[in-house]
Amino acid sequence: MYFKHIIVIIGLILISGCSGNPKKEMEKSKPVSEYIDVDGNTVSLSGFKGKRVLVNYWATWCIPCIKEMPSLVHAQEILKDEGYIFLFPTTDSLEKIIAFNQKKNYPLQFLHYTSSLDKLKIYALPATFIYNDEGEMVKRIDGATEWDSEEIINLLKAIK
Repeated sequence: MYFKHIIVIIGLILISGCSGNPKKEMEKSKPVSEYIDVDGNTVSLSGFKGKRVLVNYWATWCIPCIKEMPSLVHAQEILKDEGYIFLFPTTDSLEKIIAFNQKKNYPLQFLHYTSSLDKLKIYALPATFIYNDEGEMVKRIDGATEWDSEEIINLLKAIK
């Protein structure tokens, strides 16, 4: 008898858990930005439509990431009149990002990425996604790169 009660209770719990309309619940929820700048403001990639965007995923503990940063600073300077935005998200905490930048003092737009890198199929750092001015990802580069090399600068300039 006791066993029948448990089965009935479990059945009711399962049925009641499935009774909502998930589509309606999803429509009600607002999209949450996955990026937060060092001042605590949310940042959305869609806010950069009309610009080309280079998004370099990195970490404060990643030696290849840190090694390529001077070339990224230089590339950002070279491309400043080309309509490029450079963003540098990491899953590290805002405190770690701020401490890192106080130490290194790079003129880069660092962001905290609040989601999982697995969601983007990033399994090693650095990983860089390049978006055209329509907001479409057109290139992905995994691993450290000499961003200010003639080859990479020409590649970035060719993206429209």
